[in-house]
Amino acid sequence: MEINIKCVITDDEPIARKGLRSYIEKIDFLTIVGECEDAIELNSLLKTMEPDLLFIDIELPHISGLDLLLSIRNPPKVIIVSAYEQYALKGYEQDVVDYLLKPVTFERFMKAVNKVHDLLVQEIKNRDNEFIFVKSDKQYKKIFLKDILFIESMENYVVIYTEASKEVVYTTLKQMLQSLSNKTFLQVYRSYIVNTNQIKSIEGNQLIIGGHKIPVARNLREEVFRVILNNHLISKI
Repeated sequence: MEINIKCVITDDEPIARKGLRSYIEKIDFLTIVGECEDAIELNSLLKTMEPDLLFIDIELPHISGLDLLLSIRNPPKVIIVSAYEQYALKGYEQDVVDYLLKPVTFERFMKAVNKVHDLLVQEIKNRDNEFIFVKSDKQYKKIFLKDILFIESMENYVVIYTEASKEVVYTTLKQMLQSLSNKTFLQVYRSYIVNTNQIKSIEGNQLIIGGHKIPVARNLREEVFRVILNNHLISKI
């Protein structure tokens, strides 16, 4: 399975950042999307971007790398890169994928990122097998989440659209969103939830999904397009 892992480096040493950057550029499934000098800068970056992998030092100015990780909700995969091995246990207690000691050899770096690659591939496969049962037309029907195009609210009902069917379910859009643990689902309007993986194109303030045009609310536009465009600039639209 081909995947592209978006990486951010956080280290206060320019030489260390340069070394990691050169390693990342050698691996075809890695893409660097940001570099930070300290945890404060990284914290700001994470409010506007959703990288898949963080390379982070521990001893950083102002706030340590470990303290920042404790404050992040649903953090991406993390590889700690440090000159001090005494922090390794604390790092693993925070579910970091790997702990690299400086100076890092390319061989050791590759082993760590391959581990991340395998974890992300497995997560994608698990998501592809996720499903829900809904009561529609007096039957309980199994719907795979990956097959859902979008969900439309109709007062006390929702209509779940797939390529093959439309299922009318007695529930609210809010309840439906809460049942969709898969983060590929996004509310884009007061009456619409979309599967971001099913979006084919964007026309102005509309998303094109399976021949349907789904409006995007003005107050949600920036956040919706940030997620859909995978952290690229909205000015590209």
